[in-house]
Amino acid sequence: MSVLPDELWFRILELGAGTSRLDYRDLCSLAISCRRLSQLSSDPALWSILLALDFPQSSSSPSTLPPKSAYKIRFERDKSRKVLLWRRAVLNVESQVAVSEKRLRDLESLMVKEMERLKTVGDELSNLERARHATVALNVWQPEVVRSSHMEIVGQCTVPIESRCSALKMEVKVCKQQIGVYKNALNEEKLRLCERKEKLTSLKYHPLQSYQTSNTDDKDNVKRKKLKQSKYSYWK
Repeated sequence: MSVLPDELWFRILELGAGTSRLDYRDLCSLAISCRRLSQLSSDPALWSILLALDFPQSSSSPSTLPPKSAYKIRFERDKSRKVLLWRRAVLNVESQVAVSEKRLRDLESLMVKEMERLKTVGDELSNLERARHATVALNVWQPEVVRSSHMEIVGQCTVPIESRCSALKMEVKVCKQQIGVYKNALNEEKLRLCERKEKLTSLKYHPLQSYQTSNTDDKDNVKRKKLKQSKYSYWK
């Protein structure tokens, strides 16, 4: 490094910044490597190039601040804006997940009610079928004991058997169709819920999350703070 003059090193840094091969992280890393690179990477021309490339709108407006300070202000402002947008997106997907979970609970409740209705109708239809078979059996000779039991079954039936059986069969068919509709809706909602949960996980695994403090481990926090201070001490 000592062989090359400062003009050549500055030209290398200038070409790297102009072609987007060097960004603000690279300049910050170079600044903490040695005093010579710290002086070279602090040149306002380099930060003017980065400011024009990363924030063209702010660079077009006149500013009395040094390019490095202007870049830092614009960077912090843009970071805050991205964090707000990210939090809004997370809240939006969380609300969608809550809606899907509520929809699943409602569909499951409706399916349980429909299955209970199907069981009730099925039991009634089974009893009517027994009464109809007993009615037919009365026209055939049979022992008195069996005949008396058949007569008791027929006597307990107080509704027209044939018409009621037809109505119950139709109701069973409708119940089964409705249960099929609920099952399809449940499967679709489960897929939708899985997609939304995956999207929420992907959003929470956002690079902006590293700017937030974590309470998982105090030792990790101390190491992270030291690393962050050494990395961004160049801003000061």
